[in-house]
Amino acid sequence: MSSLIPGQLTIIAPGVWRVLAQNPGMMTGPGTNSYLLATDDGLILLDPGPSDERHAAQLQAGAESIGLPITQIVVTHTHRDHSPCAALFPSARRLGPLPPDDGLQDESWQPDQILKDGDTLPLAQGDTLRVIATPGHVSNHFCYLIEGTGLLFSGDHLIQGSTVVIAPPSGSMGAYLDSLRRLQSEPVRLMAPGHGDLIREPMDYIAHTIAHRLRREEKVLRSLSLHPGRPVSDLVASVYDDVPVFLHGVASMSLLAHLIKLEQEHRAACDADERWSLVVPG
Repeated sequence: MSSLIPGQLTIIAPGVWRVLAQNPGMMTGPGTNSYLLATDDGLILLDPGPSDERHAAQLQAGAESIGLPITQIVVTHTHRDHSPCAALFPSARRLGPLPPDDGLQDESWQPDQILKDGDTLPLAQGDTLRVIATPGHVSNHFCYLIEGTGLLFSGDHLIQGSTVVIAPPSGSMGAYLDSLRRLQSEPVRLMAPGHGDLIREPMDYIAHTIAHRLRREEKVLRSLSLHPGRPVSDLVASVYDDVPVFLHGVASMSLLAHLIKLEQEHRAACDADERWSLVVPG
């Protein structure tokens, strides 16, 4: 049975708790997961979630029941369902990436410390939280690994029960696949996603996700072969024929990301009218 109960403080590992925000929806699933991580003198709030005073109050109540103050805020990325609630904790120090300028980000997020790949943050019991740069879903995406336990906070790089949207220009399908392959070399034993419940077989899940994306790429190539010189809006129905029509608008973003990857690999080309075709070798 799922333990995803909105607003409830749920322990998921020693020194790690989850609070589910009350923002369910088509893009957020059951809602955004916020996590509290114990340090020697306080709590790191990882992905504070949407700007919601009720959620902030539940996070604060959770911290009080743990008996530690929220002293730091860390984000996996700056989409508006992940970082805006940081503004409701003005005394906490903010750490994370800068937001890209694509019109889809939380403009209120400005870190006190810009994190980079390989940085580490101290946790309780001498453990560390390591930053892993995982661009793809968005260019500024980070995952965070608790090195002693192998618990990975995957944000929107991998979520439970669904694939994520890759929306250009800040999203990149090529970077996404590269980031997934990078995680295959990390000692990940449990995954705590930005949406959905814990992923208990993370390496299988990563491999399945890579295979799924490559199968979708094959469908893109097949559709270009059958329907050359078509815009994304014409291609989406055949490439995503296994997805409900009401989701085709969202699927078009990931389709464009696939096409841009193929263009970068000189396997597809786009003309001045944004019509896509295969590149014929030779």
